[in-house]
Amino acid sequence: MPSEHPHNEDKGLQAYQPHITVRAAGRLWQLSRAADLEQLWEAMTADSRDFEDERLPYWTELWPSSVALASWLHSRQKEIAGQDCLDLGCGLGLTAMVGQWLGARVTAMDYEEDALRFAALNAKINDVPQPLWTVMDWRSPALRAGSMHRVWGGDIMYEKRFVAPVLRFLHHALAPDGAAWVAEPGRSVYETFLHALQSGGWQGRRVYGQKVEALYAQPVPVTVQVWEIRRG
Repeated sequence: MPSEHPHNEDKGLQAYQPHITVRAAGRLWQLSRAADLEQLWEAMTADSRDFEDERLPYWTELWPSSVALASWLHSRQKEIAGQDCLDLGCGLGLTAMVGQWLGARVTAMDYEEDALRFAALNAKINDVPQPLWTVMDWRSPALRAGSMHRVWGGDIMYEKRFVAPVLRFLHHALAPDGAAWVAEPGRSVYETFLHALQSGGWQGRRVYGQKVEALYAQPVPVTVQVWEIRRG
């Protein structure tokens, strides 16, 4: 697989724990999941009908970028409370739950229906009002144009081919004065994204950084940066 994939960059995410406990945004969160990335990957590759690169089960892990993004959302509560916000690629639902807990009206999308089932379960476990969970492909946005005050995503930019469709999605989804927050752990592909921002009439600035300590089977801390993206 390409080296930019999270799977190859974080070799330590292998020991399956069905329940993850993480401290983020000033409280503890309990996350339930089906299996770890290795197990789901092996099951998919065993059945070639299910093995599509875009359906690789990255959603089943809690990535450091989600923890850092949750901290950033906590610090921006006044900006998001009472506002329509979108979690782009919500996975197990941590940042969607944090946003909802902080008072935002969160729509949370993922390409995989299984991810949304576990995200909804996790909201129930953590006694958080359910966000609006929706299966959506960022290449085909099923949202009213300009409807989102804030869009956020954790570690969504790990292949160059994602750059153009993500920017088109943001152009469609964001209100004219809206902003996107993207958390990333230093992948080289993010430089491509930053160059595309400049050439596409967007402005991007780094607004937050956090060293995320080891998460369950992840062996080392990871430094994550959060970028704010607005129309130029």
